[in-house]
Amino acid sequence: MSEGLSTENLTVRYGGVVANENVTLAVEPGEIVGLIGPNGAGKTSFVDAITGFTAAEGSVTLDGADLTRLAPHRRRRAGLSRTWQSGELFGNLSAAENVTAALRPGGFSTVLTDLFGRRRHGADPAVAEALDAVGLGAVGATPARDLTLGQQKLAGVARALVGNCRILLLDEPAAGLDSRESGDFAERVRGVAARGPGVLLIDHDISLVLGVCDRVYVMEFGRIIFSGTPAEARVDPGVIAAYLGAPMEQTDD
Repeated sequence: MSEGLSTENLTVRYGGVVANENVTLAVEPGEIVGLIGPNGAGKTSFVDAITGFTAAEGSVTLDGADLTRLAPHRRRRAGLSRTWQSGELFGNLSAAENVTAALRPGGFSTVLTDLFGRRRHGADPAVAEALDAVGLGAVGATPARDLTLGQQKLAGVARALVGNCRILLLDEPAAGLDSRESGDFAERVRGVAARGPGVLLIDHDISLVLGVCDRVYVMEFGRIIFSGTPAEARVDPGVIAAYLGAPMEQTDD
């Protein structure tokens, strides 16, 4: 039985527009895989299709189990987690409480509990573990609104990690970060993958993607036009023409 995430011929259509066409991609446990491409290439549509937020043809499997017909919340329970481009934290809640929210069950009873506060929750070891995984163990009690932008991004990653995370999908996680924060984020992503989950990283920060990923896919007009190592991507004529614009030199960072 294959392990990790695999998509086969995943196709997304919006009316007559084809956002993704026959996309086949794989992410193994403990591996960091990049997905890059120009604006409008179909990267977010692809993530939405993987996680069940948009209809798609083709198949999505996780550790050999077919997730194709499952709703988003059931894919999450199976171990497929994601972050979002827009800020998704509750500013008045602490970093730990934001992560804890991902473990709370839904439904009317939870709403009543939140409204009337009749139940108190002790510290969950899984929350502390997720915060430690992204280097936020020391700021768990800090309100999200008081965290730096880089810390807020990492808190979003921790919330996606908590619980049964087998594959982590990061959609533009470094947007708005400066070079120092981006470098720190890269180190945290390496640490997450070292703990076991596979990571699919989608970002426009090419230095981040090519610097931290084991393999890279390049998407253009909804199709995969390249798959290989970051070193190969830097000099591939098709990648240069579609996205990079010029060969990128390898750096030590």
